[in-house]
Amino acid sequence: MAGPLASFALVVGLLTLTPGLDTALILRTAVLGRRRQAWGVVLGIQTGTLVWGTASAAGVSVLLTASRLGYEALRWAGVCYLLWTGARMLRSRHRQPDAEHPEEDGPGGGWWAGWRRGTLTNLLNPKVGVFYVAVLPPFIPAGAPHLAAGVLLTSVHVAEGLLWSAVLIAFARTLRTRLRRPSVRRLLDRATGVAVLGFGAKLALGD
Repeated sequence: MAGPLASFALVVGLLTLTPGLDTALILRTAVLGRRRQAWGVVLGIQTGTLVWGTASAAGVSVLLTASRLGYEALRWAGVCYLLWTGARMLRSRHRQPDAEHPEEDGPGGGWWAGWRRGTLTNLLNPKVGVFYVAVLPPFIPAGAPHLAAGVLLTSVHVAEGLLWSAVLIAFARTLRTRLRRPSVRRLLDRATGVAVLGFGAKLALGD
């Protein structure tokens, strides 16, 4: 498995470094000062990754891609969730942070809220499942236990995602003191909300 693991790590490493919806959600949450919630988002995203990878190794994702109705149902559920999330960000309002609790200012903070958002965002994106169906099987050596090898490869993706997310959160923390004004935070929410709406529109158009 050493060779396939190294090759897969390179492929998903490049994918991890590519900015996307996950990056936008992590940065936005971390810059707002909600470190626990940001880590909740990270762990939720990686939970979704692990579920998709395991499902692909078990053959469940193959059934999803084979079923047009199932794929479309999941795709439109994802579209609705992204549009709802983006709209909420556009409407959000921020108060002046509490000096005694700078990491959890405003409503909606907490690890569980972040985990739920990250998990739903990942699981409701059928393109993640399609990616694993297309990419994972070629890296599983002939004769290797399919499910165990698939979970092992997916764990590499999860580990890389956690490391890169730690870098993103640390970077966002350095900017937090400059972005504590409510007006700046509203601007950040607007920018992230527009990005999330864009991802939802892209998913709706099937691009």
